[in-house]
Amino acid sequence: MFVFDNYYTLGELVKTAYSLVATKLFFPGASLIRRPFYMRGKPRVRLGRGFRTGYRCRIETFGSRGDTSAKLVIGRNCHIGDEVHIAAAERVEIGDDCLMASHVFISDCSHGDTLTATSDDHPELRPLVSEPTSIGDNVWIGENVCVLMGARVGSGSIVGANAVVNKKFPDNCILAGAPARIIKCYDPELGRWVRAD
Repeated sequence: MFVFDNYYTLGELVKTAYSLVATKLFFPGASLIRRPFYMRGKPRVRLGRGFRTGYRCRIETFGSRGDTSAKLVIGRNCHIGDEVHIAAAERVEIGDDCLMASHVFISDCSHGDTLTATSDDHPELRPLVSEPTSIGDNVWIGENVCVLMGARVGSGSIVGANAVVNKKFPDNCILAGAPARIIKCYDPELGRWVRAD
C-alpha cells in the first residue's frame, strides 16, 4: 500500500485509514479493500493474499443456501481499480499478480439461453446460463473491459481498453476490440511483442 509516496488529501487519508482497518477486520489476507465495497455470497469467494481494490467494487457469487463451493477464486497480489464488477455462478478464476483498471466487468453467466428463451420472456425470468471464465497470471486489463461467459485470457496477456473478450485466447497476447482479437504476441526469442499475422 503506497500511502506516503502519493499526495493524498486529509480526507482521502482518513478514508484510506478507515478502509485499511475494515480490511484487516473482515478480509485479513487482503492488502486494502477501499470502501464502499459490495460482496454477495462471501462463502463462495476465495481471495488470495495481497488483494487490493479501488472504490465501489462489486463481487457476487450465485448459489443455493449452504453452498460454499469456490465459485470465484482470485490469486495472490491482484489489484483491481474502481467500480470493478465480478459475477460468478459456476466458476471465475483470476490468476496471481493481475492488475485491472476501473469499470471492468467479468462474468461466467448470462440471463437467457438462446436455445430455450424467447424474446417475449422477461430477461430476469430467462434461465441463468453459465460457463467457466478464466484469467491467467500476470494479466493487465484496461479500462472498461468486459470478459464474458466462457472466455479465457491467457497468462502474461494485456487487454486493451473497451475490449469485449468473448472467447478463449492463448498466453502472452495483446487483445483489443469488440469482439476482442489478438493484435500482438510476445516472441520470447526476439524479446518483444510482434504483430499477429
